[in-house]
Amino acid sequence: MKTIVTALCATLVATAATAGNDCTAGKTLEDGVLTIATGNPAYFPWVIDDAPETKQGFEAAVAYAIANEMGFEDDAVSWVRTSFDEAIQPGAKNFDINMQQYSITPEREEMVDFSLPYYTSAMAILTTATVVEAVGDPAPEALKGLLWGAMAGTTGAMMIDDAIGPEKDILLYNDNTDVTQAIQAGQIDAALFDLPTALYLSAVTVENGALLGQFPAERSQNPDQFGILMEDGNPLKACVDAAIEALTASGQLAALEAQWLAAATGVPVIE
Repeated sequence: MKTIVTALCATLVATAATAGNDCTAGKTLEDGVLTIATGNPAYFPWVIDDAPETKQGFEAAVAYAIANEMGFEDDAVSWVRTSFDEAIQPGAKNFDINMQQYSITPEREEMVDFSLPYYTSAMAILTTATVVEAVGDPAPEALKGLLWGAMAGTTGAMMIDDAIGPEKDILLYNDNTDVTQAIQAGQIDAALFDLPTALYLSAVTVENGALLGQFPAERSQNPDQFGILMEDGNPLKACVDAAIEALTASGQLAALEAQWLAAATGVPVIE
């Protein structure tokens, strides 16, 4: 029996090694090296201090987790920089995979390949630090008392009704620029945006901007899903997809999301 178990373990190890070799050999721009692209610069919380090689930040950490799952050691990962628009154009690439919060869309899939989703965007509450201080813990009852705004004709208004049920009518605006200006002017207390947009708006657009909380992605209607971008026909796609499936099944992707998109940003999850 011991001999059979030993042989089985050896077979499993050999199978795993073969799977890794299938992904690391002959499918990358530089043999034995996985070249990953990110933005120039890359921003918090996706990459911390614009240094993806430190594995700090959600996309930096996920990139190394995927690389390791595919059979690449950390020192076999190389980083390059691309603009968002440049990378999404059809044609040859100077990278194997690219992570820059690319939403998977049918139009983009005509030009490039995408992996399975590695992140499904949550909806977050954009407001000001003054409102956050006044509300404190974003409990459902506290959220009901806020004055909400949304762009007319979007799913944001429907989600506010469904998830929050505000006491006051939602104020509707022509576009999201009007919504953010209404927050800035104090005409409304809060609005819903996908988390990446909300983080950007709170840091760049809304003076004294802040996020009050985020809803789990499964509570959103048609949420954005981020995929790893690759050159059309890239032979690595099956390997990348298999790595994402394994990291999802093990719970590692969820743990990295909790670490970098909830704990690190300080945006609590509203259950």
